[in-house]
Amino acid sequence: MHREKLLQIRRAALRSSLGMTLIEIMVVVAIASMIMGGVGLVAFQKYKQAQESTAKKDTIQIQQSVEMYMLQKKNKCPKTLQDLRAAGAITRVIKDPWGAEYEIKCPGEHGTVDVTSPGPDGELGTDDDISNYDDEVDEDEKK
Repeated sequence: MHREKLLQIRRAALRSSLGMTLIEIMVVVAIASMIMGGVGLVAFQKYKQAQESTAKKDTIQIQQSVEMYMLQKKNKCPKTLQDLRAAGAITRVIKDPWGAEYEIKCPGEHGTVDVTSPGPDGELGTDDDISNYDDEVDEDEKK
């Protein structure tokens, strides 16, 4: 009788240690999901900041290329980046990080040359536009 009781206890212990319960698996999956969600959120924010920084740097480079073009062409302003490429002022035509073309204005409202990206919304004249005369992105980079 005593031996039979010991066998029952061993079987019960063996059964309970065979695997994880559904609750344990769900807890592990929930924790992993929360970690991945946090990592994804941080990565997306850094990606947006990188896009804005890239657009800002591109507008400054384009401004410099336009100024070189204007020196060579007796103050004639290029209408598009294709004009700059045709003149050899740039090696390739680029678009902003959101796939839109940069706008060039000579003379600009804020300087000799204004170069503007429509920003994430793809529309010029909105609050998210990025330009060579706008200092908002530079202040974010300093932080």
